Amino acid sequence: MPDLPAATQRSRVRVPLRFHDGYAVDADLVTFHGLTDGREHLAIVLGDPGPVPLVRLHSECLTGDVLGSARCDCGPQLREAVERIAGRGGILLYLRQEGRGIGLYNKLDAYALQDQGLDTYAANTALGLPEDARDYTAAAQMLRALGVESLDLLSNNPDKAGQLRDLGMEVLDRVPTGVFTTAHNVRYLRAKVLQTQHTLPLAELGVS
Repeated sequence: MPDLPAATQRSRVRVPLRFHDGYAVDADLVTFHGLTDGREHLAIVLGDPGPVPLVRLHSECLTGDVLGSARCDCGPQLREAVERIAGRGGILLYLRQEGRGIGLYNKLDAYALQDQGLDTYAANTALGLPEDARDYTAAAQMLRALGVESLDLLSNNPDKAGQLRDLGMEVLDRVPTGVFTTAHNVRYLRAKVLQTQHTLPLAELGVS
């Protein structure tokens, strides 16, 4: 098992969550000391996590999570994940990794290139940036600080499970999320399937 620096819980506060569609649930929000990347990541503990909690690593998306952008599926995935995790018991890690780790301004620059025909990955590389700059070391630290060693991962992204396993976490199952398509995000979702093997049903995205 990799020798990760230990993170510790900094604070824990109960917060009632309310969503635009009327769904409501209470959650514990947990902050941390000692995360390797120094960012203010947040754990949202929902329901009663058992020995194998359902966990989602959700990368921050201001445009999708807050503004309701239809160019991605982040907002609907966040909403779905909170309810599914609360029903079973588990943890949503809200990770400050806007734009797959390239930042908000760079993400919007990449959007402009996508409007010229590049896919989401090619747009990043055209800017001289990684296709995906995310590292999940802090996520593994957070889970260990919460006492989690084994988990089921709510994700379509095989890289998240692979990185967590490489960091010593026992990922027993990878549970797919729903498919949230709009007229504006189908090309984006197709690129995730074709470029990084996300487990999304190809027929629903028009991929043969």
